Amino acid sequence: MSIDVFAPAHKIAAQVRDGEVTAETVAEIFLARIARVNSVVNAFTDVTAQRALEQARGIDTARAAGKMLGPLAGVPFAAKNLFDIAGLPTKAGSKINRERAPAARDAVLIERLTAAGAVLLGGLNMGEYAYDFTGENAHDGPCRNPHDSARMAGGSSSGSGSATAAGLAPLSLGSDTNGSIRVPSSLCGIFGLKPTYGRLPRTRSFPFCDSLDHLGPFARDVTDLAMAYDLMQGGDAHDPACTQRPAEPVLPSLSQGTGGLRIAVAGGHFSTDGMPEAQAAVAAVAQGLSATRTLELEGAGIARAAAFLITNSESATFHLERLRQRADDFDPETRDRFLAGAMLPAAWYVQAQRARRWFHDEMMRVFEGVDLIIAPATPCPAPLVGQKTLELRGETVPLRPNLGLFTQPISCIGLPVAAVPVFGTGLPIGVQIIAAPWREDLCLRAAFALQRAGVCAARAPVLG
Repeated sequence: MSIDVFAPAHKIAAQVRDGEVTAETVAEIFLARIARVNSVVNAFTDVTAQRALEQARGIDTARAAGKMLGPLAGVPFAAKNLFDIAGLPTKAGSKINRERAPAARDAVLIERLTAAGAVLLGGLNMGEYAYDFTGENAHDGPCRNPHDSARMAGGSSSGSGSATAAGLAPLSLGSDTNGSIRVPSSLCGIFGLKPTYGRLPRTRSFPFCDSLDHLGPFARDVTDLAMAYDLMQGGDAHDPACTQRPAEPVLPSLSQGTGGLRIAVAGGHFSTDGMPEAQAAVAAVAQGLSATRTLELEGAGIARAAAFLITNSESATFHLERLRQRADDFDPETRDRFLAGAMLPAAWYVQAQRARRWFHDEMMRVFEGVDLIIAPATPCPAPLVGQKTLELRGETVPLRPNLGLFTQPISCIGLPVAAVPVFGTGLPIGVQIIAAPWREDLCLRAAFALQRAGVCAARAPVLG
């Protein structure tokens, strides 16, 4: 029996557990699709075919022996290549890191999904050192959008967004510092989850900006997103930022709906700077969630500026020795941003952290009167590969930094966000559903309600 590569992960796992299809067959089908389609989208940089087939055969052997299989038994997944994958150097989208020794073991989140039966297919393309919103990698080539290969997949988790949307893996892992889960989710038309800062351990992943880095999942289905998130929860002592809160599963409450939740649309910064497609997507989600209230989120622009400065300063400090010794081996655009960060006055960084704390406190007051906030994820649908500028507010602005226009204020203070896709008459565009810290359950309840109502759903691209 064959399977649909666009089927939800939880249904594939059920087929494997019920013996309708073997895990090995599932792996072979997805590996064959990668071989056929990856040349179009350039999502994978490393394919771990032997590992995938060996693990899949182990799952089939366990089933034949009558053993209990995990909740993701036989489900293929892939990870942004800043996650450690045993036997591979952790590239982080760079030229320099290719010389690193192969990782001795997987990143913690890969280990947790593998323990649940998921089968790793390989590592995914990304912006160099995660400092990117476009997905145009100078060393591996641009990652392309499955809905139109002339367009960007978004970054920096470009391969994660593209592979999941293209049916190359039902689940993938990415990172989000300033929007790198939500931007690819938006441009590729899939679901993504940026959990609360510190919720999921970053152990054995390559850092970008320690005080802003988050890890999280992508999926084409909200149940899959919630399941992956639940399976990855739990503290880890090797990540000092990781919470020691007990796991708080979201699957049990996923279908409770949004009745009784206080939901508002973000105004101000979030309502005036996007293209018509962004505002139409927000309006569709607001209608789907019966949200009629608008909130003026004062200080979002200040928070965005603070995120820029903190990212610039911390990442430049981390890469300073590489910049001194191997400046020519960086993508010139990435190198220039790091060099600018290295020259920032220390007082600016201190002020940025003060602004960050101020905005955090303001938002905590906002959440005393609201449970969820709706905002656009990107100001536009996917731009063309190579595009450098964008028309916003009647003026021409640089494209790359402005793809994070709406995501940066939120990641600056570590709030949980579910990105949901809206398809109009053309390309998809995403909407953020934002909650107070540790309330991923509310984000995902709303996303599930929107999917069930048909407001938000992934679509299969025409790729062959």
